[in-house]
Amino acid sequence: MRTALVIGTGLIGTSAALALAGRGVTVHLTDHAPDRARTAVALGAGSDEPPPGRVDPALVAVPPAHTAPVLAAPMRAGAARGYADVAGVKRGPRQELVDPGLDLRSYIGTHPMAGKESSGPLAASAGLFKGRPWVLTPTPDTDTEVLNLGLELVALCRAVPVVMDAAEHDRAVALVSHTPQLVSSMVAARLEAADETAVRLCGQGIRDVTRIAASDPRMWTEILSANPGPVADVLAGVAADLEETITSLRALQSADEAKQRDGAAGIEDVLRRGNAGRGRMPGKHGEAPASYETVAVLISDRPGELARILADTGRAGINIEDVRIDHATGRQAGLIQLMVAPAAAPALSALLRERGWSLHR
Repeated sequence: MRTALVIGTGLIGTSAALALAGRGVTVHLTDHAPDRARTAVALGAGSDEPPPGRVDPALVAVPPAHTAPVLAAPMRAGAARGYADVAGVKRGPRQELVDPGLDLRSYIGTHPMAGKESSGPLAASAGLFKGRPWVLTPTPDTDTEVLNLGLELVALCRAVPVVMDAAEHDRAVALVSHTPQLVSSMVAARLEAADETAVRLCGQGIRDVTRIAASDPRMWTEILSANPGPVADVLAGVAADLEETITSLRALQSADEAKQRDGAAGIEDVLRRGNAGRGRMPGKHGEAPASYETVAVLISDRPGELARILADTGRAGINIEDVRIDHATGRQAGLIQLMVAPAAAPALSALLRERGWSLHR
């Protein structure tokens, strides 16, 4: 791959352009909002000059509702050897390309399973896709050359290719992406009218659950509008669990010991099933889930403290698998949780104590 055209310079488009440009690909950028394209150019994602000739792939990174119309223009013009999109749903955009009779041998649907709660080119990163699944949805009509272009695109972005049927993909993202967005938003919505005293008690648990509730409502309305049936099916299952959980909680309020036992059993059942489901989630780089040990360190809010603790950890040659920060309510301090392999935890704890850090038990 020598050249690429990226249409749409939001988070995903700009991140892909940065990754490609960083691997030596000449990237041309365009956006319906020229200022966004100029921002991506300033970040080093490519040039906003039109390509002088036919590019290798044209990658369309716009919301699902606009994907097919935006794809159709370069396809009719023969602007590229192959065409791909990154829309979060796959069946709808493809059907919209079929209806006007476009030749889809040069098209492949794709979807990188990566993102952030913030959007726009300034949120972009060349490493956004590293180690993340990137779905490709070829059909029997897809040219082998175009499939290979798609695989090369994924490899250059350092993602992990996953080949799926489009309908299977849409059912899967309803479960692992679209429904979590709605559930996170519904939990966060409880805080809107909550008493200020309750809000001040927010800790890491509710911050984790509601992190993606900060996402752009307009963008998510478009995504959900393109995949409503599968999302509704998953939510129906969640609703059934909610009803059973409510019944169990009411039973725990009863003076009847038998009802209390039934209520406790119902709560334990949903929590155990949650444990089982969580245990099926892949670990780092798609590998089997791994157990890490947490080394918790008290840290002040002074500038440079986070960098200092990470530097001290680096001196020990210990790989940090994950980091979480829990800010203390009403204090200029917090708790940083360093997740490491269990065998590395004692050495890291000893090193940090030696460096003057206060560990939290």
